[in-house]
Amino acid sequence: MPDITMCKGTNCPYKESCYRFTATPNEFRQSYFIKPPFKDNDCEMYWGDLQTDIWNQLKDIVKS
Repeated sequence: MPDITMCKGTNCPYKESCYRFTATPNEFRQSYFIKPPFKDNDCEMYWGDLQTDIWNQLKDIVKS
């Protein structure tokens, strides 16, 4: 049961390798993005196997 905001992956070419799409949702209660965060061939919320995009964002926030 992931405690994350999941994504339905509508029109996203990265969805099959993104944890926000592939995780098994909680059957009773699960949050989803209202609109997929995919824009201009990029997704700021992509959570791949290495979780590099989220990790890089967190490092940038901490540096600020």
